[in-house]
Amino acid sequence: MKKLRTKENTAASIDLTPMLDVVFIMLIFFIVTASFIKEASITLDRPDSSALVKPEKNQNITATIHPDNQISIDKRFIDKRALRAYFERHSAKNPEANVIIQAHNQSTTATLTAVADAARAAGILGVSLNNNDEIK
Repeated sequence: MKKLRTKENTAASIDLTPMLDVVFIMLIFFIVTASFIKEASITLDRPDSSALVKPEKNQNITATIHPDNQISIDKRFIDKRALRAYFERHSAKNPEANVIIQAHNQSTTATLTAVADAARAAGILGVSLNNNDEIK
């Protein structure tokens, strides 16, 4: 009589070799394609505190535009037509001067543009706008 073969219980296993191959190929790909750029750096010599130069006081021109579209500089009202001459005189004394325009919410954009255009026509390139609601 023949004996029946008994099946041995073999555990099913997954072959991980192809997955490891793919992982290593991807690793090599990313290493090769990564750009290794050495960033340049600059060494700076800081000046001593005794060598500090104090900036001149009030180099900037502050032009204030009031709610009724009147323009004042240094708490003196000035006409739109005289703005360019004022800016030219001030920039002749201090060429590094900038113009800071403080415009009220109710002032018109035309007045703001007129002040900025007068400053640029006088040769002042640094024109900035300061939003200050405390203008009376």
